[in-house]
Amino acid sequence: MQGLGLEVLLKGKNAARLLSGLGVAMRISLVSVLISIPLGILLGVLMTRKNIVIRAILKIYLEIIRIMPQLVLLFIVFFGTTRVFGWNLSGETASVIVFSLWGTAEMSDLVRGALISIPQHQYESAAALGLTPAQTYLYIIIPQTVRRLIPLSINLITRMIKTTSLILMIGVVEVLKVAQQIIEANRMSSPNAAFGIYLTVFVLYFLACWPISLLAKALEKRWA
Repeated sequence: MQGLGLEVLLKGKNAARLLSGLGVAMRISLVSVLISIPLGILLGVLMTRKNIVIRAILKIYLEIIRIMPQLVLLFIVFFGTTRVFGWNLSGETASVIVFSLWGTAEMSDLVRGALISIPQHQYESAAALGLTPAQTYLYIIIPQTVRRLIPLSINLITRMIKTTSLILMIGVVEVLKVAQQIIEANRMSSPNAAFGIYLTVFVLYFLACWPISLLAKALEKRWA
């Protein structure tokens, strides 16, 4: 224990503080996911429409979000917009905005890909059977799209959870920030604290993401 620096977890409320920090990261991820999924579905459907203007605007939005690192987006929203527009954003609010923008872009691309993967002859067959466009989407397109979409969406959720580690750069006290504080406070008494604390953070992220990853794999296997 002494060699690994894990004894630091037994001091005071260090273990509870790490769990609390993980809770902050999970809360930001959950709120971002709840915003991203409906917006991503809407934009994904719009990306398959024939309106050239809408498709061009959404394509530009998608490419900007994809090209720009999430950390840069965090700095722009938290430091940049507060200076330019004079509003007061908390670190958590800025994080939710950035992860929602990112999640919406990624989700919309997943939805677009799932929709265009449906063979054209299924639309034609549905029309030949006398189904209306609404019935075609409800009974034929949407069920197949959901099967393609759910495992990919779950993988996106795990990516969002892991990427929340970046929010410590704007001062949000999540699990990595708490870990840094614990290591700094015990630097003299426990020189190996960094190893034990960061190992614990790894385990916490693993325990948070692993069940979600297993669910995605199970769904992919079931619907293959």
